Amino acid sequence: MQAYTRPDWEHYYLGVAQAVSRRSSCLRRKYGVVIVKDNHIVSTGYNGSPKGVANCCDTGICVRKENKIPHGERYELCDGVHGETNAMIKASPEELQGATLYLYGYDIELGKTIDAVPCIMCERNLKNSGIEKIIGSKFDENYLS
Repeated sequence: MQAYTRPDWEHYYLGVAQAVSRRSSCLRRKYGVVIVKDNHIVSTGYNGSPKGVANCCDTGICVRKENKIPHGERYELCDGVHGETNAMIKASPEELQGATLYLYGYDIELGKTIDAVPCIMCERNLKNSGIEKIIGSKFDENYLS
């Protein structure tokens, strides 16, 4: 009989962020976000189209993918809202003060977990929100399997 291993808090919240990422509508990368304060989840978010805009996964069209635009470039061509932003707009300013953001990323084309870090625009917004710490997926992806 194999001993049960209970995940530490970091892996627990990154596992929740991984589950949240499954709601992503992006055809290139799936990101999931969990914002935690005082060991309580205050908000979640994933990358996808804004309300009222067709999802890329439904249309099958990704402008950045079709134009072979590298990761981290030409964000303005994409209708998607980043997971960090979606999570921040669902939380109150008080909940964000001193909170930790957990960010999980999965690259569909590579078929694996990636070292998830906020883009420069999300990083600015996170700093302004009062979130104090960001923990991104950069661990053994088999841990979550």
